[in-house]
Amino acid sequence: QTKGKKPLFVQLVLDNIWSLYEAVMKRDKEKIEKIVTSLGLKIGARESRHADPKVHLNAICSQWLPISDAVLSMVCNKLPSPLDISAERVEKLMCVGARTFDSLPPETQELKSAFMKCSSEETAPVIVFVSKMFAVDAKALPHNKPR
Repeated sequence: QTKGKKPLFVQLVLDNIWSLYEAVMKRDKEKIEKIVTSLGLKIGARESRHADPKVHLNAICSQWLPISDAVLSMVCNKLPSPLDISAERVEKLMCVGARTFDSLPPETQELKSAFMKCSSEETAPVIVFVSKMFAVDAKALPHNKPR
């Protein structure tokens, strides 16, 4: 950077995104056509003629850099394998609130071994863990409320 050179990420990724963004926002049809053909994309006429340039930009980016593929590959590469989960962690995931694993019905406790095996056999039970996270102000948490 001291010699006027750009970092590699800027050269290979950001410059391309910025040039696409600039071309679409300025409605430079020649440059947009060149980018679309070089990437091998098929953009519909409806998106190309839309009054809002962001619709056109979204159509190009959703084909060029699909977020679903990026998120799925990141999850597959970065998250630990479910087979590596510890027994204690399984018990924590299966219990809600202050409830202990031992207080669960026997049928539910039997699912622990199936949870840890992650078997895809026809006879294996299907286990789904649903989690919803949302931001909450720290003052609103029960342990932070004045008594």
